[in-house]
Amino acid sequence: KIQTIHAFCAGLLRRFPLEAGVSPQFAEMEDRAAALLRSEIVDALAEGPDAAVIDGIAAHVAETRIETLTAEIAKHRDAFAALPDRRGLLALFGLPDGFDERKLLAEVFTGGEVELIRSILPVLVASGGHNARDARKLDGFREASIEGLEILETALLTGPGAKQPFAARIGSFPTKPLQTGELAPQMPALDALMARVEAGRERRLALAALAKTEALHAFAAAFLPEYAWRKQLRGWLDFDDLILKARDLLGDPEVAAWVLYRLDGGIDHILIDEAQDTSPAQWDVVEKLAQEFTSGIGARSGVERTIFVVGDKKQSIYSFQGADPEAFDRMQREFGRRLEDSGAQLADLTLEFSFRSAQVILGLVDALFDGRAEAGFAAGIRHRAFKADLPGRVDLWPVVEKVEAPDDRPWTDPLDRKSDEHHNVILARRIADEILRMKAEETIPDEAEGGRLVQRPVREGDILILVQRRSDLFSEIIRACKAADLKIAGADRLKVGAELAVKDLAALLAFLATPEDSLSLATVLKSPLCGWSEQELFDLAHRRDEPFLWQALRRRGAEFPQTLAMLRDLRGQTDFLRPYDLIERILTRHDGRSKLLARLGPEAEDGINALLGQALAYERTDIPSLTGFLVWMETDDLEIKRQVGTGGDMIRVMTVHGAKGLEAPIVILPDTAARRAPADPELADLAGIPVWQTRVAEMPAALAEARSADQARRMQERLRLLYVALTRAEKWLIVAAAGDLGRCGESWYQMVETAMTGIGAEPVEMFGGTGLRVRSGDWDGLPRVQPPGRVEHSVALPRFFRNPAAAPPTPRVTLSPSDLGGAKALPGEDGSEEEAAKRRGEAVHLLLERLPLLDAADWPRAARRLLPLVGDEEGAGMLQEARAVLTAPHLAEVFAAETLSEVPITAEIMGARIHGVIDRLIVSPARVLAVDFKTNATVPETAEACPEGLLRQMGAYALALAQVYPCRHIETAILWTRTAQLMPLPHDLVVAALERSPHLDATGGRS
Repeated sequence: KIQTIHAFCAGLLRRFPLEAGVSPQFAEMEDRAAALLRSEIVDALAEGPDAAVIDGIAAHVAETRIETLTAEIAKHRDAFAALPDRRGLLALFGLPDGFDERKLLAEVFTGGEVELIRSILPVLVASGGHNARDARKLDGFREASIEGLEILETALLTGPGAKQPFAARIGSFPTKPLQTGELAPQMPALDALMARVEAGRERRLALAALAKTEALHAFAAAFLPEYAWRKQLRGWLDFDDLILKARDLLGDPEVAAWVLYRLDGGIDHILIDEAQDTSPAQWDVVEKLAQEFTSGIGARSGVERTIFVVGDKKQSIYSFQGADPEAFDRMQREFGRRLEDSGAQLADLTLEFSFRSAQVILGLVDALFDGRAEAGFAAGIRHRAFKADLPGRVDLWPVVEKVEAPDDRPWTDPLDRKSDEHHNVILARRIADEILRMKAEETIPDEAEGGRLVQRPVREGDILILVQRRSDLFSEIIRACKAADLKIAGADRLKVGAELAVKDLAALLAFLATPEDSLSLATVLKSPLCGWSEQELFDLAHRRDEPFLWQALRRRGAEFPQTLAMLRDLRGQTDFLRPYDLIERILTRHDGRSKLLARLGPEAEDGINALLGQALAYERTDIPSLTGFLVWMETDDLEIKRQVGTGGDMIRVMTVHGAKGLEAPIVILPDTAARRAPADPELADLAGIPVWQTRVAEMPAALAEARSADQARRMQERLRLLYVALTRAEKWLIVAAAGDLGRCGESWYQMVETAMTGIGAEPVEMFGGTGLRVRSGDWDGLPRVQPPGRVEHSVALPRFFRNPAAAPPTPRVTLSPSDLGGAKALPGEDGSEEEAAKRRGEAVHLLLERLPLLDAADWPRAARRLLPLVGDEEGAGMLQEARAVLTAPHLAEVFAAETLSEVPITAEIMGARIHGVIDRLIVSPARVLAVDFKTNATVPETAEACPEGLLRQMGAYALALAQVYPCRHIETAILWTRTAQLMPLPHDLVVAALERSPHLDATGGRS
């Protein structure tokens, strides 16, 4: 059986569930479910009897960091099993037994300190300069307390950036003239106080760290049992549980012998691969499995049993997953001792040959890591290439110097995009351009049939680009390669929620769950799912009467029938389909998948499929609902690994961690500049006890030493990461950098540069600077061959492929009746307040539309609600104007209950599509009357005197209604609200005005 150790432990627990104390039907808990469960427990603790433990940690951690803290506690649950008593914690921080704040203050403040400081303040202030600055700091010292000690530290000790940080300023405070002059009598007491403050600071920090750690362990003592109980209640085990419970099962004295006996009957050989990445807990499982192997007595004593461990400490790069290279050495010694006791022998074998890389690359590796035994590189080890005659090459490109971000970038530039002059962008483009050149001009060695070496042209699939982390440079390289039309496999990992296709689908789901969510609907309309333009969305959303965008879209649905049909279909199914089925309906029935891929490219497929997978995962664990799924999706920034290991004939870009076990003929390492140190973990390890980290400036000595040791381990692992990166290359290694290299020679670029100089690399002019190059073997002298071309199958194309396509038809433009040209007001009417008049007209229109539906007594209150932004005086005038119209007896027919209001109408008129909204429509068996409200300040005396633009608008209504009601007499009229006058318009008058519109073809007929 070949399986991961987690899979083995899961199988073991399922085979012995009662002995292990787990449910036989347990399920492995995903990271998302674990995060939700931890958050649920924190909420429960905050509201329950253990709320004090939440208060205890709340003073030390922001709410946004609690998830990280609980994840760390769950990860190190074993270490929290036994909390030492206070005496043990005091010793851990170097404090004597029984020490507390009271004793600390007694040590620092022996009496008279307040008087001493108050006595020197006037002298310090009068002296000015540094003394006056220190006086301002000391002015707040009023009493012998912890706060008072902190005040003294700011003035009496050196700062964090000093050569000796936080040391007593004896001899330098105050300034020399005061020490030997006016303050000379106080100096002995002042120097003694500074010495006590220096010693007291260390103990104060230790007490603060101790209190923080006690709060941590109090919280863990409440959190971990609840975490275990809730997992058991649901039948869940996380991935750490699999290892820990299997270890406990095999170590339980009551059942271990029985379990091992049953297992021993089926195991003859144990092979451990990648042993350098095995955690101590995993080694415990292996050790217990192998007990019978090394005891000399097994279930089948006649069978030769073997333990075969394969590992390379130089490639141990997964400490964040618990890997410990030191555990590798410990287990090697332990197995050697046990085998020797049982009469067997442990064979320690070393592979001398590298079957991948050319000798020049291995020579660089040897030179770079020589003497770095602390990172796992034993002295004297030399790599030997199995293919000794394989030519190789290493290039070190000139550094792209750091470019500071300009302060005056245009405000329109995206904040998350680097400028074209940024050093990362320059390097990314350089890489893309060089790959294009390599494809056109360069060759690489290859092995032909019979083992004969030849050279062939470079292909995209030969290239593997490795970075330390997925940073801006990572994204810029992918962007530059795509811009250069290079075949590239894309990112090796993607965050599902950050994918554009997933964002578009999530916006559609959010709208379906809440139709009032206008922002989500706007996102959907602009997405490939609907394909609206910016202008179309603006026209719909801007100055709409409806409070929600969905209402506005339904009102103008005739203009967008496909969009409205899709949304109505999905809304009708939302309450009946599970999230997966609803997404699938979007993707298939409404062609969403093809629309998204057409706009976003084939890379979007992975995000879409991941979203579908998440919908299925959600439905397996929760009661399916659309709202629940949306909340569930927001709780985790899911990241999936894309299968780009082989990459086909495409460039691969990935992290060094992701490339473990991979190789490529050409490897480019662009991310070799100085790297900002990663953030410290939440928890530190002091003698096996989890301790809560503090800020660097507030670390007691014990924590500072632990941090230094941890940083040293990280640096050693970073060296091993560089080793893995270098040894992915088969024939050609390229090292580049952009930005700051640092000053200590610890950047990868500087290490490679030093090693290349040591093995005789030659300077080469490239990219406008000087780089280094070292080669081995007769690269250029190999016979050149062309790779076998792809078999091209001739396809008989239809004739239309050889003929130019006809020009696409010009899309029809929909016009509004008010856009047909012509004046809208009489010549004498003042147009200086056009916008104000327009707003007033819209307000009066709104009142005339809504007030007829209400009792007259409610009109004032309704008017205030309908016009919230209009002043009282102006609103009263509008209401008076609307009231005069609505109560006029001669206008009763216009506002009768059977009349229609706000009637949308669309028609083909004179070669154009016209769409408008008729304010009032009166339909009777013999005639149809269309009435439009006009709020012009100046009212014409006759119909013939009406502004041309208004006549054209009414002419459009007349011809459109004639198509709807062909057998009825069509009439039009304008209702002038200023005078409450209904002015009928002769049919021939409005049609003649319409025919004069430059936007219509009057020769095309009237219908």
